[in-house]
Amino acid sequence: MMLPLPSSNPLSRFFSALPARPVLMLLCCLFFLLPGCSSNPNGDGKKGQKRKSTIPVTIETSQKKILPLEIGSTGYVESFATFAVQSQVTGTLKSVHFKEGDEVNAGDLLFTIDPRPFAANLAKAEALFAKDKAELDNAHREANRYALALQKGAVSAEQSDQATTKVATLTATVKADQAAVDAARLELEYCSIRSPLAGRTGEIKTDPGNQIKANADSPMVIIKQIKPVLAAFTVPGQHLADISKYRAAGTLKVLMPDKNVKGESLTGLLSFIDNTMDPTTGVIRLKATFANADKTLWPGQMIDVRIQLTTRPDCIVVPSQAIQTGQKGPYLYVVKDDQTVEYRPVTPGMLYQGETLIEAGLQAGERVVTDGQMQLADGVKVAERKGSSQSKTDDSDKAAESGTSSARGRQ
Repeated sequence: MMLPLPSSNPLSRFFSALPARPVLMLLCCLFFLLPGCSSNPNGDGKKGQKRKSTIPVTIETSQKKILPLEIGSTGYVESFATFAVQSQVTGTLKSVHFKEGDEVNAGDLLFTIDPRPFAANLAKAEALFAKDKAELDNAHREANRYALALQKGAVSAEQSDQATTKVATLTATVKADQAAVDAARLELEYCSIRSPLAGRTGEIKTDPGNQIKANADSPMVIIKQIKPVLAAFTVPGQHLADISKYRAAGTLKVLMPDKNVKGESLTGLLSFIDNTMDPTTGVIRLKATFANADKTLWPGQMIDVRIQLTTRPDCIVVPSQAIQTGQKGPYLYVVKDDQTVEYRPVTPGMLYQGETLIEAGLQAGERVVTDGQMQLADGVKVAERKGSSQSKTDDSDKAAESGTSSARGRQ
C-alpha cells in the first residue's frame, strides 16, 4: 500500500504554519498604535479638549438703600359695618324698592309693609284721645264751678273734692291716650323700612305678598358698608411689643398690594389691636382701615398685608438670587477687579421686593454674581454675560414707559 505525498497547495502550507499567527496579529496592532503614540502630547489637535479660560455669569452691584421695617401677614377683608334688615311690625310685605346688589344710601326706602291696618289703629287711638281730652276739659270747668260754690257754701267739700279727683283721673287717661297715639304712629312709620347706612345690599330673602313677622330670626336683607373697609389679620405675639412701641410714636401704615396697578400698594391705617392673644396659636388679631374709594376690596377677600413700623437707612441690599446656602451657611461670590471671584460668607437679613438685606460681610458698590454660581469656586475667573445689562436697561425703559402711559391714562 502506498502512502499519500505531502500536498503543495498554499492553503495547506498556511494551516501548517498556524502557530505563527499570534505574532502577525501583534505586529498589526503595533502598526496601528504607533501613529497615536506619536501625537502632540499637549493635545492641541482636538479642540474639545481645550479648557475654558473664563466662566460667563450675571453680575449685579450691591446698593445702599432705605428699607422699611415691616411685618407681613395674610388676612381677609371685612365690611366696616353690617346691618341685618328686620321688620319691627308684623304685616304683609307690599313692595321692595331696590334690586339685589344695589348701592343704597342712609335713609333710602327699602321695603314697605302694608300700612292700612296701622293707619286704622292710629285713627282709632287719635279718636279715643280726642274723646278723653274733651271730657278732661269739661271736668276742669266743673271743678272750677265746685270750687266757687264751695266758697259760697252752696256745695259740700266732699262734692268739690270729687270734681277735683275726676280732673286728675281724666288727666292720666289723656296721657295714656297720647302714648297710644304715639305708639300707633310709630308702628305706621315702621311700615316704611329704611337703610340706616350707606352700603351694598345682598340677597333679598323675601318677596312682596309674604307675611313678615316682627323681629324674625332671618333678616329680610343684609347691607354691608364697603367704604371704608376693614382688613383683619393676625401676627405672631412676639411682634406685639414692637407694634405697640411704634404705634405709640404715631399712626402705623398698613400696605396691601394693588391688584389693579402692578407694583403699587393700597395704604391703610392700623385701627384695632385685640385685647387678647390666642393662647392656642400665640397670635394676636389686628385690623386696619382702608378708604376703598374705588371699591377694589370686597368683604371676604383674601389679602396680603404689611405693617410698616419704621424705616431703616443705609441698608446694603443685593438681589436675593445672589445668596447661596452652603455647609457653612449663607454665602455669595464677589467679583474682584481682576475678574476673579471671591467666596464670601454673609449674614442675610429681611427680604424686600426681590432684594435681601446684608447685615454683615458686604459693602455697598461691590459686585456680586447673581447667576452661574454652580460653576464657580474661589479664585475662578469670570466674564459678564453679554447683553444682560442691556436687556435689564431695556426692561427698565419699558417699565418706565409703561408707568408713564398708565399715569397719562389715569389723568
